[in-house]
Amino acid sequence: MKDVNFEEINKTKGGGKAIASLVLGIIGIIAWLIPLFGLPITIVGLVLGCKGRKSAKKGIATSGIVLSIIGLVLTIMNASIGAYIVLTTQHIVK
Repeated sequence: MKDVNFEEINKTKGGGKAIASLVLGIIGIIAWLIPLFGLPITIVGLVLGCKGRKSAKKGIATSGIVLSIIGLVLTIMNASIGAYIVLTTQHIVK
């Protein structure tokens, strides 16, 4: 009887997390303009990319991780600049 390596079978199938990470990374690059949407999208993309690195589609998962990190940094910068502008502008109260 032939030995079956279940680890190899698990590596070759799937890859859905890696692809989802790539898609969310691409969406996160656009969604950083609205931090309320960009933050959860990029975080989920980052988590799925890390989990997707265990599949056969490591390159796609790595691309998703990189895009998610870029989107996350842009989202945090956008939120920080927005908060700074709101806090430093004078409000005229009549």
